[in-house]
Amino acid sequence: MATGKKDIERLLERGVAEVIVREELAEQLASGKKLRLKEGFDPSFPDIHLGHMVALKKLRQFQEMGHQVVLIVGDWTARIGDPSGASVTRPMLTAEAVKANAETYMQQFFKIVDKDRTEVRWQSEWFGDFRLEDVIRLTSRFTIAQLLARADFAKRYAEDRPITMAEFLYPLLQAYDSVAIKADVEFGGTDQKFNLLVGRDLQGIVGQKPQQILLVPILVGTDGTQKMSKSLGNYIGVAEPPSEIYGKVMSIPDSLITQYFELLTDVPDKDLAEIGQALEEGDINPMEFKKRLAREITGQLYDQAAAAEAEAHFASVVQRKEAPENIRKVKMTDERLQKIKASMYSEEKGLVSTKEVGEPETEREWVVSVPLLLYEIGLAKSRSDAKRLISQECVGIDSKTVYETKALIKIGSIIKVGPLRWVELV
Repeated sequence: MATGKKDIERLLERGVAEVIVREELAEQLASGKKLRLKEGFDPSFPDIHLGHMVALKKLRQFQEMGHQVVLIVGDWTARIGDPSGASVTRPMLTAEAVKANAETYMQQFFKIVDKDRTEVRWQSEWFGDFRLEDVIRLTSRFTIAQLLARADFAKRYAEDRPITMAEFLYPLLQAYDSVAIKADVEFGGTDQKFNLLVGRDLQGIVGQKPQQILLVPILVGTDGTQKMSKSLGNYIGVAEPPSEIYGKVMSIPDSLITQYFELLTDVPDKDLAEIGQALEEGDINPMEFKKRLAREITGQLYDQAAAAEAEAHFASVVQRKEAPENIRKVKMTDERLQKIKASMYSEEKGLVSTKEVGEPETEREWVVSVPLLLYEIGLAKSRSDAKRLISQECVGIDSKTVYETKALIKIGSIIKVGPLRWVELV
């Protein structure tokens, strides 16, 4: 399993923010030893987006050199829930919910990582029989001062905000995972550095060879400013349909093109340098690079045929503004209409003129509340989300941009939100 020096250098440099300790890991890779690569996940969040894909691609590259991925399902800690009570992002889960989320996660995980070279372990294998004396023995290995070195703990302590003892336990439990599986390398984003270092320290304390740590950069989301996150809505999910993935990649700011190529694709380094230079000099329209990027990412997650079909869909629906052939149809039942019909009275304007929204000419035309319509047919998460979309001029009905919260619809109306989401009323 010996690997050439150039291959190792590329493995430890491209798409990598930091390696601890780089020289040691390079030696292990050159030795031919089969390494155990630790990757853990919280089953409270079963969906994977391109931000997670950065580390998963690195895992796949290690696998292709013959190394073993060990995927840890954090089922035991997920069933405890959020120990601080200060966040709703880590809910207490039942065993059934954990299993369902884990299955969803793994379906997406194995779109990127080789299933045949992955060992799946459940945290409850070692924590299920943990006793109080085991917990005390674990906590005795570290001091409060060490744990307060974590940035978010230090900030809350300085602000006199509470930190529970259970919260201090989480990094220790994650560290014990490394001991339980005898990890050689642990992978994570730069925001996970503290927890991964605790694992390295604990292994040394108990007599194991300390794991190496490979940290990957944090991927910026489609908004071009913040970390990719589902809660911020600036994400691209790996399980989304090919046309959604392609379209979302095409929507990223030009400033992210080089970063996405580097972290999410396998284009040669020579091509990467040429793309960066061309973008800097303005020789080529960035749209052409985005098309290649969208094809590369969509093709990895599906196949080249799906990528080609997604590209054709984008050209038709987004560039030529044609309604897609497979447009989703929503039936306008009497019950649904009663929910979305709008009063012609506005608190701001009093009686609204039908000239502003159009006037029904038949029994199959109605004036409706656009926020209620978008929420009801699944094009907005909430009425407030719908109002935001209207204010951003993202909503169209029958080829006309919607500026008001009331509009005229009819059977056959085409509702569009952004360039990718379309619905026909039937």
